[in-house]
Amino acid sequence: MIEAVDTIDASAIARGIRAEARRLGFDLAGIAPADPSKYADHFRRWMAEGNAGTMQWLTKRTEERCDPRVYFPGTRSIICVAMNYHVTLQERSDSEGSGRIARYALGDDYHEVIKGKMHRLADWLQKAAPGTRTRCGVDTAPIMERELAARAGIGWIGKNTCVIHPRVGSWILLGEVLTTLDLPSDEPIADHCGSCSRCIDACPTGAIEKAYHLDARKCISYLTIEHRGELDERKQASIGDWLFGCDICQDVCPFNRRAPEANEPAFQPRFADGTVDLMETLSWRPNEFNPRLSGSAMKRVKLPILQRNARSILQRKSGAREIALHEWDTKSRARRVLSE
Repeated sequence: MIEAVDTIDASAIARGIRAEARRLGFDLAGIAPADPSKYADHFRRWMAEGNAGTMQWLTKRTEERCDPRVYFPGTRSIICVAMNYHVTLQERSDSEGSGRIARYALGDDYHEVIKGKMHRLADWLQKAAPGTRTRCGVDTAPIMERELAARAGIGWIGKNTCVIHPRVGSWILLGEVLTTLDLPSDEPIADHCGSCSRCIDACPTGAIEKAYHLDARKCISYLTIEHRGELDERKQASIGDWLFGCDICQDVCPFNRRAPEANEPAFQPRFADGTVDLMETLSWRPNEFNPRLSGSAMKRVKLPILQRNARSILQRKSGAREIALHEWDTKSRARRVLSE
C-alpha cells in the first residue's frame, strides 16, 4: 500500500523526522529520493575488474544494490542518518608490541547501536503516518548507502570514497530507513575536496588509485578483515602495524582536523590508546576472546584472523618467524577459518 500524499503533510513529517533523529542521538539526518543509483554502471565495472577481491557477497543482489525500489518494493523516500564516532585517543605507550585498531571498532558494535535507534525512528514514522511501510538498514543492507547519504545532504563522497560532512568530517557511521511515504528531499552538499590529494598521497598501499577509486584488494582494512588465507611478505608489509582496519586516509583529511567528539557513550574506546597488545592477542583462546571483545565490531572477525594479523605484524617488526608460524600449520581449525 502506498499512502495518498494528499492526506499527509509531508513537509511536517520531514521536519518531525529530523527532530526525532536528533532526539535519538543521530548527529546528521536527511532525506533522499528512492531513485536508481547513478553509479550502477561504474559499480558493475568496478566489480568486473576484480576490485572487490574476495568479497563475493558484493556480487550478489546487484539489481537491489543499484535500485532501492527493487530491494524494498514501494519505496519512495529514504531517510539517511549518521552518527559521529570520533574519539581522541591517548598517546601510544608501546608502539613496538601493539597493533592498531580502526576507531569505529574501539567501542561497542555500531551495527547494534545504530540498529536500535533506526527501529525507534521507523516506529515514530509509522505512528506519525499510519499505514507507512518501512525497512531499516545499517551497513549490511544491499543498497548504495554512501550514495544515498550524499543525496540526502549528509555529506559528499570524498576522494577516499568516505562520506565527508564539512563540520563533522568523515568519522561518521550511516543508517537508513526506507519508506513508502513520499517525502521532500534534502539538497546534496557540494564536493569540497577541491585539489586536495592528501588521502591519495598518504595511503601506504596505493589502494586509492585515483580520486574516488578504491582498489579494495590493496586496502589495509580489506587485508586485515576481509582477506582470507595467510598474508605473504608483500601483504605483511602493507598492513604496517594495523591489527584491525585502518584510519590513515581519514586521519589526514583536512575536514577531520577539528572533528567533534562523539556524544554516544557506546562509542567510547575500550582500548584507550586505540591499540591491543599483540602477544596478548596471540595468547587468546576462544573462551577468552569472546568475553574480551563482547559487544565489539571486532567480534565479526574470527579469532584466527586477528591472530594471523598479530603474527604478521610481529614477524615484520622482529623477523621472528617462529612467532609468525607458532601453532599455525598444526591448527586445522585456523586453516579452515582462513579459507572460508
